[in-house]
This record gives sequence, C-alpha cells and structure tokens, in this order.
Amino acid sequence: MTSPDAVRVVIVDDDAYVRAGLTLLLGTDPGIVVVGEAADGLSAAAAIETTDPDVVLMDIRMPRCDGIAATRRELDRDPDLAIIILTTFDADDLVVQALQAGARGFLLKDTPPDELVRAVHAAARGGSTLTPSVWQRIVHLAAGGARPASTADASALSALTRREREVAAAVARGMSNADIAAELFLSLATVKTHVGRVLQKLGVDNRVQAAVLLKDLAGSGSAER
Repeated sequence: MTSPDAVRVVIVDDDAYVRAGLTLLLGTDPGIVVVGEAADGLSAAAAIETTDPDVVLMDIRMPRCDGIAATRRELDRDPDLAIIILTTFDADDLVVQALQAGARGFLLKDTPPDELVRAVHAAARGGSTLTPSVWQRIVHLAAGGARPASTADASALSALTRREREVAAAVARGMSNADIAAELFLSLATVKTHVGRVLQKLGVDNRVQAAVLLKDLAGSGSAER
C-alpha cells in the first residue's frame, strides 16, 4: 500500500520498456509513487504540470525535445524540482551539459533497484543522487573543460571556516547532504546552510563545480592549510 506522503515521480524516457521497468522497480517501495510519464522532453511539460511531482527521472537523448532542454525549462519554471538525469554514459559531453542546466543528479540506467529507490528518496530530500563512482566520472569530465585554479580561488578557499572546509571536502567526495549530516553529526538543515555558503564563497553554482575547483586547488597545493 502506497504511503499518503509518498515521493511523487514522473519518468521521462523515449523507451517504453525503460519507463515500464522503472515504474515496476519504484513500485516496490511504498514510499514512492509514479504519477506520470512522458516519451520526450516536449510532452514532459504537460506530465509535470498536471501531476506536480517531487522528482523527475529524465533521459537525455529523446526526440522533439531532449532532456537537457527539458531540464532547463522545468527548472526555470520550478527551481525546487528535483531532476535526475538517466544516462548510459555513451554521451559524456551531454551529461556535463545536463549538469550545467541544473540537474540535481545522475543515475545509470542499469542502477540496482535498491540504489534507485535510495536515490529517489535522497533527491526528494534535497540530497545528492550520485554514487561515488559516477560522481568521480562526472567531476573528471567537468574538470576537462574547467579553467585552472587561480589565486582568487585559493583566497576564496581560505575564507571558508573549519566546518565549511569539512563540508566542502565531503561535497568533493560526492557525499549527499544526509550522509554529510551523519558523518559530521550535524542537522540536515545545518548542512544545507553550510553547502550554500561554500558554493557562495567559492563562486560556483553547483556541487560538481565546487568539486572540480577543490580538485584543482588540491593538485596545485593551494588547498593545504
């Protein structure tokens, strides 16, 4: 029986078998309910507007309107919507573009059912939906086009408090807000506040950009205390 406060999910993928499979897998958790689906980014707009989901699972390559354009459009409309990109990593540049469009996380299409369920719940709570291996892959891809760390970047890092440095290091490892809260014995709200301050002080827009910058600074020795 589905819980009355279950996470509401919309699945957007041009493969009907993928949509059916994801619906079946997510349906095993009473805390998740699939409220809609769409076969491309264009029809996703109507599905999302009529069902008001908490989380959207979005494929990248689709006809009429791809997942990147759809992600950008939906987050312009509702910045709090959690969009998770579905990928096979056969188009790495598109994955980075989706991140730049504001996607909250990424899942491989062959993600095990238990990880898929955890990822959806994490996204609904505002956390990360990246496993460490996927996170490192994306950070590596993003770093390929990143500018070198500068003196200004190092100065921004030095402006972080000790606790913010601890949170930043955890973000760089791909940890979710919930995992950071557990590791550092903080409340989830406190972690969210620290993450926001870290991003602001480092002058970046999202967690991957922060991880790339921290990686560059560590490589140059600027991150040493």
